[in-house]
Amino acid sequence: MPLSEHEQRLLDQIERELYAEDPKFASTVRGSRLRRPARRRRIQGIALFVVGVALLVLGMMVPLRLAEIPLVSVLGFLVMFFGVLIAVTSIRQPAESDGKDGTTASARGGGKAARRSSFTQRMEERFRQRFEDQ
Repeated sequence: MPLSEHEQRLLDQIERELYAEDPKFASTVRGSRLRRPARRRRIQGIALFVVGVALLVLGMMVPLRLAEIPLVSVLGFLVMFFGVLIAVTSIRQPAESDGKDGTTASARGGGKAARRSSFTQRMEERFRQRFEDQ
């Protein structure tokens, strides 16, 4: 069911205010393009882990040794380690910092929270008025 003209205007206004208020969040919400590289890195890390396990097991069967150290198994362990490292670092999300000192906005207690709540209150009030008028 398509939106009415009034609803479309309200949606456009909400979108403009969201971009003006928090452009980083708006660009994140706009599409899933930012999540795909993280998903791809996670899959690559898991694949490297599996290859590392295979090399670790293969190294126990192959008699390639240097001073009684199974080289293929050591290589497999290193591949496993880097695979896990890649997969784990793709999951983590760094804390958003607004200031030059690295503190987050919530830690500094910035004034954006008051603006956001007033924005949501205005939108809720408009939503209620729309249904009361009908």
